[in-house]
Amino acid sequence: MTKFLLAVHVLAAIVAIGPVTVAASMFPPAARQALAAPEDPRAVETVRVLLRVCRVYAVVGVAVPVFGLATAKNMGVLGDTWLIASIALTVLAAVVLVALVLPRQTAIAEALDGEQRAGQGGDARAATVRLAMFTGVFNLLWAAVTVLMIVRPGSTTGA
Repeated sequence: MTKFLLAVHVLAAIVAIGPVTVAASMFPPAARQALAAPEDPRAVETVRVLLRVCRVYAVVGVAVPVFGLATAKNMGVLGDTWLIASIALTVLAAVVLVALVLPRQTAIAEALDGEQRAGQGGDARAATVRLAMFTGVFNLLWAAVTVLMIVRPGSTTGA
């Protein structure tokens, strides 16, 4: 059962977290391009698609820690320091995505639709730069979790 849970956990991470990190990284430059040429329907549609990918895969990404915790329980490592650190970083990454990345992406997409100004008082370029920074933090947190999952300090598997 542990191998099955681990396989599902890894597959969920690849299928869910991979797309959201890539789409979130692509969003700021796509948004800058669309904001520079709002009359270009293709550029605006690209921003909308990237936002949709981020939203959908953020929800699908919940499967990753669910299967990760089930795997850890089966492996008997719930109290290991590396796992606790991974859980904390995962929670932090989720908070960054939900509280900092997705709302800013939504604001920029709405600005392209003419509903409100991006950046809430700042210019659109500054809003995309801040978004890129938060996206980078999100991606770095996931990179740290990935390293911890592979290295597993104190592991007896020799990895």
